[in-house]
Amino acid sequence: MNTQPHLLLDTTTAVVVMVAALVIGAIIGSFLNVVIWRVPNHISIVNPKRSFCPNCKAQIAWYDNIPVVSWLALGAKCRHCKEPIAVRYPLVESLTGVAFAAVMAGVVFGLYEPWALPALLFFAAVSIVVAFIDLDHHLILNVIIYPSLGITAVLLALASLLTGDWMRMVHALIGAVVLGAFYLLLALVWAGGMGGGDIKLAVLIGLTLGWLGWPQLVVGAFAAFFVGGIISIVLLALHKVKLRGGIPFGPSMVIGAWIGIYAGALIANWYLQISGLA
Repeated sequence: MNTQPHLLLDTTTAVVVMVAALVIGAIIGSFLNVVIWRVPNHISIVNPKRSFCPNCKAQIAWYDNIPVVSWLALGAKCRHCKEPIAVRYPLVESLTGVAFAAVMAGVVFGLYEPWALPALLFFAAVSIVVAFIDLDHHLILNVIIYPSLGITAVLLALASLLTGDWMRMVHALIGAVVLGAFYLLLALVWAGGMGGGDIKLAVLIGLTLGWLGWPQLVVGAFAAFFVGGIISIVLLALHKVKLRGGIPFGPSMVIGAWIGIYAGALIANWYLQISGLA
């Protein structure tokens, strides 16, 4: 079990590639904002092609659509109608940039093979879209999950081809079935506790984490409930939500998945050592 990451690139190159990932991620984050807002509202993501102000419907010029920078330059207001622009937009852009840089850092420090990079970058983008839509609408949409399953399967199969390790793909498929079945069982025994979207998201998470390894899958699966428990306690204590049906679980699932990706091997190894099983 690899629990000792090591730097694969020299420091200068590592910084350059992570900064590049940060910038590219922020640009992609601008597109994710479009997806997060348009898809649940049944608006095409390609028509109209240009972004527009939800209040005055004026098209947004390219120089007013530079990630984070334009929001700051405009004083967080629309150039045309002066309606405030929600902080959500630069937040998603910044978060996507940081997420892409973190995924690149995983390759740089040898946490996973470089061939896994496309699948994990895609999973990072999907994680952000799923989390924010679920927070806004308490929905995990089929139109997001179904294509993501197909794209992820293709990217992971390509990674297996390039690494010459097809057992990883077998593990990915097993992970998808097992985690999806686990969430289905929870939905059956806990009425209203899990929705169909959670089950489908579990299949996507199981597919991705299963390819990386069993420690990542197991830790990622259990971390979701740990994170969800903490979030629920805080929100309930603040009277922000009700116990039944008021707490979207998608964000906890994707946060748990990323805990599994980055710390799964370390946590599993620690547990085995303290339990005397290692």
